[in-house]
Amino acid sequence: MKTLAITFDLSLIDHFTLVTAIAGYCIVLLALAFMAYFFSRLHTIQDFLAKRRLADQKSSDKEEPVKVVMTGEENAAIAAALYLFFSELHDEEKYVMTIRKVSKTYSPWNSKIYGIWNTMKHW
Repeated sequence: MKTLAITFDLSLIDHFTLVTAIAGYCIVLLALAFMAYFFSRLHTIQDFLAKRRLADQKSSDKEEPVKVVMTGEENAAIAAALYLFFSELHDEEKYVMTIRKVSKTYSPWNSKIYGIWNTMKHW
C-alpha cells in the first residue's frame, strides 16, 4: 500500500495569488463588520421609520376627518349579534364530576423498554 506524501511548497504561491487572497479576506471581514454594525443599529432605523409613519398618519388625519354615521337599526343588529355570540360561549352543564379508574392495556407505543438507550447499544 502506497502512502501519499503531501508537501507544501511556498515557491508555488505567486504575487497575484497572495494579493487575491488578502483582498478576499479583507472584503469578507469588512462585509461582516458592516452587517454587525447594521444589525446592532437596526432598532434605531425602525424607530425612525415608525415615528415618520406616525407623523404622516397624524398629518393626513388633520386634513380629512372621517365621520362614521350608524343608524339605530345597525346598532341594534350589532348588539343582538354580540348578545347571541356571547350567550352561546358558555353551555349549561350539570356540574357533576365523576372519577373513574381506567385500566390501561399494554401498548408498545408507551413501553419504556423500547427507549432510546436500547437502540444506542446496537451502534
